[in-house]
Amino acid sequence: MNLQNIKIVMVGTTHPGNIGAAARAMHNMCFSELTLVEPQCPVGEIAYARASGANAILDNRQTCGTLGQAISDCSLVVAASARRRSLSWPELSPLELADKLIGMDDSSRVALVFGREHSGLNNEEIQMCNYMTCIPTNPDFSSLNLASAIQVLCYELFSRRNAKPAGIKQPEPQDLPAVSQEVDGFFEHLQRVLEISRFLDPENPGMIMQRLRRLYLRSELTRNEINILRGMLTALEKQR
Repeated sequence: MNLQNIKIVMVGTTHPGNIGAAARAMHNMCFSELTLVEPQCPVGEIAYARASGANAILDNRQTCGTLGQAISDCSLVVAASARRRSLSWPELSPLELADKLIGMDDSSRVALVFGREHSGLNNEEIQMCNYMTCIPTNPDFSSLNLASAIQVLCYELFSRRNAKPAGIKQPEPQDLPAVSQEVDGFFEHLQRVLEISRFLDPENPGMIMQRLRRLYLRSELTRNEINILRGMLTALEKQR
């Protein structure tokens, strides 16, 4: 996979120094695409000072109002989180993550999502991701600086960038992974059909949709599979 197709997404960052330090870490490891989601601080003098020359990354940064907008063009989204959740989510170690991403085709786009300094990502944001990853640390002192966490994951990918086996056949267009926007459209369609069929009570949905999201996100659906599933849902709607 081309490292230029992997975007670093920072959600709700509160300190400009962390944004600048993240840009520096990215530039060290040949990453260039930085996206900020609802930043809580300006990207000014402090950020540029901490970037230590990685100014182009800050100059070309994207800013989005929601995580959904930031990852809409990505076929694989991975959340960095140290906090365990009430609903367990598929997890990859940094090593497993690096091996998986480097083996993907060069046309795929991936987002590595990092949360707020003090509270990380919330459950709704985690459930928009295919996987979680957690960097192993001292259990007695597990808190990592935001830029340090970005540096670690970028290094794992950078160090394996030449590990992709030669001669891998590129997938046909219909077999390309579905991007986040397409997957979200499927989930909206699925929920609508489940409510129409009364399988899902819109007033008391419980955790059914969360568990279905986990199931389908873990499957890493292709565009062709999304089309098949939505075709099935449309046929069921017509029967109703």
